[in-house]
Amino acid sequence: MSGLRVLVQGEHAISADDDAVLATVLGSCIAACLRDPVTGIGGMNHFLLPEGSESGPAAVKYGLHAMELLINGLTRAGASRQRLQGKLFGGARMLRGLPDIGAANARFATEFLRREGIADLGGSLGGDRGRKIRFWPATGRVQQQFLDPAEVFERPFVAPPRNEPILF
Repeated sequence: MSGLRVLVQGEHAISADDDAVLATVLGSCIAACLRDPVTGIGGMNHFLLPEGSESGPAAVKYGLHAMELLINGLTRAGASRQRLQGKLFGGARMLRGLPDIGAANARFATEFLRREGIADLGGSLGGDRGRKIRFWPATGRVQQQFLDPAEVFERPFVAPPRNEPILF
């Protein structure tokens, strides 16, 4: 299957299809775009918070769980964990006067890639504006568009119906 797949908080998707595009809109959340450059298998997730103690379906909103689901899905699809490369996006500070969740998310994601030995090819973290991200998993190309503040609104988290990646 090919085409556009839009991810919301707590979701991830994986594809090696040349025509597949994964997209999301981020504020303080993070999207990790991971890819095996040899197989062309790539995927993206969208997580809400760096860590938490919930389990079950609600755990997908946390970075550690979301990253492990993405990596496990990529390896099940045929990617090599040792060859994974990543690009990280999001982590903006959306509301002044409250704790900077975006910065905590960005620190978590960057440290996760370092700790797991996943090459960090860059991306765009921080700032005070939301972003629209489009990722072509087969090639690793990412397009980012900054949004006006009025265009970003983060909805309350609703756990997706399953923890399995969406395969294209």
